[in-house]
Amino acid sequence: MSDRVKLFTFILGALAVLLVLNVGYSALQTISRLNALEAERDHWQRPSDVIEALDLVPGDGVVDLGCGSGYFTLKLSLFVGDNGRVFAEDIRRLPLAFLWFRAVARHEHNVRIVVGEVSDPHLPERVNAVLISNTYHEFTDSRSILAHVYQSLVRQGRLVVIDRSPRLARGAMSETAEHEISSETVEGELRLANFEIIRKEDSFISSDSYGESWWLIVARKP
Repeated sequence: MSDRVKLFTFILGALAVLLVLNVGYSALQTISRLNALEAERDHWQRPSDVIEALDLVPGDGVVDLGCGSGYFTLKLSLFVGDNGRVFAEDIRRLPLAFLWFRAVARHEHNVRIVVGEVSDPHLPERVNAVLISNTYHEFTDSRSILAHVYQSLVRQGRLVVIDRSPRLARGAMSETAEHEISSETVEGELRLANFEIIRKEDSFISSDSYGESWWLIVARKP
């Protein structure tokens, strides 16, 4: 091998190492920011009350539908324990990649990553509960999604939906106006999907970091 080829190979190797280090550093920075944002979110999101509404016990299987980077997934992982399973579903691959790294780093081996589709979240069978947090307003085919959720749940399995309330009635568009939906709309769709509504709180969260209020609905499969 000539000196020129050796030099070229060395430069390529060095560039590859730098690229990996840069990607790794960027990923660590993103995870650090996520951790900081989630620590702030803990102050207003009421995660313990949301998890309590799911009526889980250690060893259960639960779906975090539209999990994003895993705010609730990682909390649910601790709750259901080593014998339980948390199925973290999203249609976006990048947040799921970050969640996978975070779960591995925390040794949360009971987390299963699920890449869903717009009309089919590809849920496993016989799960005890499903959580849809800050995601329902994104659905373009809620009827199909709810049908899959219903099929996935065991009898008496719970579905908990939490989302932002619209602010239009207050006379102005909010920064999150495209990310809101009324509890009445969701309640109606849940009933049409044959779910029983067992609890509804229109003011579950009075004010988040944007000054928005959130509602919560707890339903179950008969």
